[in-house]
Amino acid sequence: MQSDVSRARRQFLQALASAPLLAGCATSLSNQQQFRTPSGLPLRRVLASEQRLIRTIAGLRPFRSKGFEVSAESRGDKLLIHNYGHGGGGITLSWGTAHLAMELAMQSQHRRCAVIGCGAVGLATARLMQDQGWAVTIYAKDLPPHTTSNIAGGQWSPTSVYDDPYLTPAFLAQFEAAMAHAYRYYQNMIGPRYGVRWISNYTILDRAPDGEAFTDKYQAFYPQHRDLAPNEHPFAAQWVRHYDTMLIEPAIYLPAVMQDFYVAGGTIKQREFRDGEELQTLDEPVIFNCTGLGARELFNDTELFAIKGQLSFLLPQDEVNYIILGNGGRYMFPRSDGILLGGTFERNNWSVTPDPLVAQDMISDHQAFFAAMQDPWS
Repeated sequence: MQSDVSRARRQFLQALASAPLLAGCATSLSNQQQFRTPSGLPLRRVLASEQRLIRTIAGLRPFRSKGFEVSAESRGDKLLIHNYGHGGGGITLSWGTAHLAMELAMQSQHRRCAVIGCGAVGLATARLMQDQGWAVTIYAKDLPPHTTSNIAGGQWSPTSVYDDPYLTPAFLAQFEAAMAHAYRYYQNMIGPRYGVRWISNYTILDRAPDGEAFTDKYQAFYPQHRDLAPNEHPFAAQWVRHYDTMLIEPAIYLPAVMQDFYVAGGTIKQREFRDGEELQTLDEPVIFNCTGLGARELFNDTELFAIKGQLSFLLPQDEVNYIILGNGGRYMFPRSDGILLGGTFERNNWSVTPDPLVAQDMISDHQAFFAAMQDPWS
């Protein structure tokens, strides 16, 4: 019995003696903010490897060098309102351009409309018209989860929307208005029901910041925006920028908005239109063209072309809750359906077949990046 008591006492004294050391280590670690986001969340390493790959997909962005098209025209006895061509900003700008399209429709005396397309842009347009008291029918060839919007990263950031040499003051005014409306609409949707949340972004820069980047110009849309010193982040990079954006998970978001549409009395009819003239057969007096790439054939928009993007998904990691951008053109979004790895932008490539070699390179690039990252919790 005495031996047991002595052993227990020695163990207690040893634990007591080591307690200050352990506490000091914990305090030291907690003070090293390079291992946490500005909001205090741990920055954990992504486990990037081909063994953790669960799927690879490819999708097409409907891009116009001049930017998206939001305009109205009369065709026969119909009012046709275009809302398409968002490039890499389809989900981001959907509520914004839908708001602009809604304003055009409200100048008419009608209260019934058809929305052609059931992706993010079509659904946002339909919901805003319902909120104005309109009866809305969606006509679409494909429904979620088989739309282009489902094959998207979902980060709120209206980039890859236009080519700078084609930018005009008129389009810039539309773009900035759409961006402001969309930014506000999405904040009303934060939470698990729509799969929208705020998240830290870390942009890995290949040169010192010069104040000319998109986020510099529009800092009001990127809270906690600042450039980090090397001792303020855990990445093996000289120049790193932080800001917050919203992350929208299409697999959660699109079904939720579609459910809202049904609850508000909307009707969806699956139908494919062969040409723009076929739209004249619809009963609705106002028609919203939210067809994305389909507008090229339906309305002979030869300025519209596809940009192919390829994504690979790794097994989910609940502990990873930040975005990486600019890592040699790569990016990483942590979603509930997997760790999304992206970073391809192939202009005028209309193929939706994933390239396995591109997937291998993408995983390899991310593997090297995260292997060099400090993660004291590993």
